[in-house]
Amino acid sequence: MQPLWFIFYKDKLLLAKQGEKFAVPAGEEAPVGLSKSSSVMEVGTMDDGTPIKTFALSAPVINDTAFEWVDLRKSFHLLPHEHYLKAGKCRELIYWDSNTQYCGTCGTPLRMHTPISKRCPQCGREIWPALSPAIIVLVHKGNEALLVHARNFKGDYYGLVAGFVETGETLEEAVHREVAEETGITITNLRYFGSQPWPYPNGLMVGFEADYVAGNIHLQKEELSHGAWFSKEKLPAVPDKLSIARKMIDHWRTQD
Repeated sequence: MQPLWFIFYKDKLLLAKQGEKFAVPAGEEAPVGLSKSSSVMEVGTMDDGTPIKTFALSAPVINDTAFEWVDLRKSFHLLPHEHYLKAGKCRELIYWDSNTQYCGTCGTPLRMHTPISKRCPQCGREIWPALSPAIIVLVHKGNEALLVHARNFKGDYYGLVAGFVETGETLEEAVHREVAEETGITITNLRYFGSQPWPYPNGLMVGFEADYVAGNIHLQKEELSHGAWFSKEKLPAVPDKLSIARKMIDHWRTQD
């Protein structure tokens, strides 16, 4: 099978045009030449055995109208879901590779050891890609749910309370802490919802549902600009279907 080529320039993915549709380029050779600083990483296979290769360019150089640079987030709507997920994995590995060039113990340049690890040739230290786990929670209060607008949102939509897990903290502790810090309320009855890789640049979102216990909403102004309880009938704009936040909200909306 011909390899699929996941080629990036920053956060943009190179896609082949196929009429009005797009696809990940495939072929024995890469559809564009490598930059001097580029190195091809082999990232396993698709479920059907198709090899996956990836690399990054230092400039968006391509003079072929059969291809187009597409923002990785936008590619969610253009590619089969399994291709979008692999694109995210490739982007995370490229980010890790570019930010992990030297051994943190002795300073020696690292070498690839496996497709997802590096080893120091001097001291033998092995390095794997780091994940930044974060929790996200939909809080129920009767027939309403708590939605918030974060100051870093690029739009007027509302999402869910979320935040990074701290060192030495369980996922459940992180949920309670983030809700209390950002909104001032207390919750109970945590239920695991699901998880989602979030390659922007190396996150793992872990979703929970919870029930309101007590307290009035007092927003952490540094993080949130607005937050309120919303019914299913009077929802504000919500996140794109790309995110687990939207999946959780849609799930809640379909429940009786």
